[in-house]
Amino acid sequence: MYRARDQVEHQQWIERLESAVNELGFSEQAYTTAVDLFLADVPEEEESKPTALAASLYAGALIAEENPSQAEVADACDVARLSVQQYWKERIKIAGLTPPAW
Repeated sequence: MYRARDQVEHQQWIERLESAVNELGFSEQAYTTAVDLFLADVPEEEESKPTALAASLYAGALIAEENPSQAEVADACDVARLSVQQYWKERIKIAGLTPPAW
């Protein structure tokens, strides 16, 4: 779990996440789940944060029972689709869930 201080420290990333959620029309549940997933394991390296953000958003949307494509999430977060594809299952595991096998 993360601390409230983590949310303040990573506010710029949370704002980017909120912008992507609004662009894609995702629910509040997808947004809050994505924030939780992102803050639970924020990468140290700045260049890794966009990928973690996009993977968190994709995983959060799946958990919220929305059906996004990896490409549309990647586009909204300005990362490659392959980045989402490679890392979303890790984010599902962070939530304590088992990712689907498909």
